[in-house]
Amino acid sequence: MKVIVAKTAGFCFGVKRAVDQVYRQIEEGIKPIYTYGPIIHNEVVVRELQEKGVQIIENEEQLAALSEGTVIIRSHGVPERICRLIGERGLHMVDATCPFVKKIHRIVREQGEQGAEVVIIGNEGHPEVEGIKGWCCGPVTVIGSEEEAAAFRRTEGMPLCVVSQTTFNYKKFDKLVEIISEMSYDKLNILNTICSATEERQSEAREIAAKADTMIVIGGSYSSNTRKLFEICKTECANTYYIQTLKDLDIRRLPSWGCVGITAGASTPNNLIEEVSKQCLI
Repeated sequence: MKVIVAKTAGFCFGVKRAVDQVYRQIEEGIKPIYTYGPIIHNEVVVRELQEKGVQIIENEEQLAALSEGTVIIRSHGVPERICRLIGERGLHMVDATCPFVKKIHRIVREQGEQGAEVVIIGNEGHPEVEGIKGWCCGPVTVIGSEEEAAAFRRTEGMPLCVVSQTTFNYKKFDKLVEIISEMSYDKLNILNTICSATEERQSEAREIAAKADTMIVIGGSYSSNTRKLFEICKTECANTYYIQTLKDLDIRRLPSWGCVGITAGASTPNNLIEEVSKQCLI
């Protein structure tokens, strides 16, 4: 049996940067150490950090109750008000927001200050999207489906700026933008802010799945980019499985011949990918 592992599988730049910053604070930072929300969407990594004493802040109420220590901003970013609250509480803040996400924060803030309405192409409720919304200073709408795009109406007289969640499905983004563009809005500024690593990962996953007999997608249960990889692979390969760890892999489902493809979300550790690929070859 042949096993193909995607070259783009595993930690992306933003995730590696965030995790590295947490470990640096464990070694050198002001204790106790907290992350605002899970630092990344991978339960294995988060559990390892918790075992080293890193605590997770789940909401603003918990943050407001702190009086000392270090608060690390998750890779997905947070609303501006969270950063202000950390400062007001006199806590040490370490901003591990992915630079690509940080760029979107600057864009929506500048566009809002210039009087534009903002549309975020993404998943309502996702922490990255909630963070982006929190940097907008004017009207903002989240659109994640064709139905929502068709129903959207811009606020009368306002320019419109469209951005995207960094991990959104590239082809779906194009379709939603096409629907919005057909409304013939003037002063329409469309910015594809999907991370280039996301595009490469999705494209490679699609190519591997198209020639694989079985496809395995590895990632955390809350990982948006991993779910999108699964959806993409499933359209190309009916035998596509979503697993979080090696123990979720049912070897009985794998063929004894042919090709098994493996890809993984941006928050999946490389050692986990290696474990799964070795198991497929046994």
